[in-house]
Amino acid sequence: MTSDARLILVGQIGGAFGVRGEVKVTAYTAEPMALTSYGVLLRADGTPGLTLTSARPDKKGVVGRAKEIATKEEADALRGLKLYVARDALPEPEEDEFYLTDLIGLEARDLDDRVVGKVKSVQNFGASDMLEIAPSEGGQTWYLPFTREAAPELHIGDGWLRIVRPTETGEREPD
Repeated sequence: MTSDARLILVGQIGGAFGVRGEVKVTAYTAEPMALTSYGVLLRADGTPGLTLTSARPDKKGVVGRAKEIATKEEADALRGLKLYVARDALPEPEEDEFYLTDLIGLEARDLDDRVVGKVKSVQNFGASDMLEIAPSEGGQTWYLPFTREAAPELHIGDGWLRIVRPTETGEREPD
C-alpha cells in the first residue's frame, strides 16, 4: 500500500466471543457483513490487522473467526484494535453521495470565494460531524459544524467547499 492511500475506519475489535477463538467486531459500515468482503482489514498504519474467514451478524457488528486468531486469549489481546480498509477498496458512492474522508484536503472558501483554509479532518464528538479547518494563513485549527447551513456547497470533484463561518459571538451574521 502506498503511504498516501486514505484509510477508512470500518470496525473495531471488541474482544473474544466464547472460548473457542471467535472474535467480536463492532462494524462502522452500513452493512456489518461487508467486513467479510474486504479481505485483510488493516491497522491504522496500513499493516495487516485481521482477516475474517467467517462471520455472522451480531447486535453491533459481527462475530466470527479470523485467520490471525486461534484462542480466546489472542482475541482478547486485540481488543480495541481499530480496523481500516483503503478508500479505493470501497465501492464508488452513488451520485450526490460521498465518503467523509473525501472531504479531507478540500479548500474551504468563504462567501466571497476567498480560500480561508483546508479541511484537515472530519471529527464527530457525539453530536454531529465537525470539519476541522486548518487556516490558510497558519495558526490554530478550528471547527465548523458539517451542516447545510455552515457548508452549503460541496464541489468535491473540483477540490473545494463553500463555508459560512459563525461570527465570534457564536451568532450568525444577518443576511
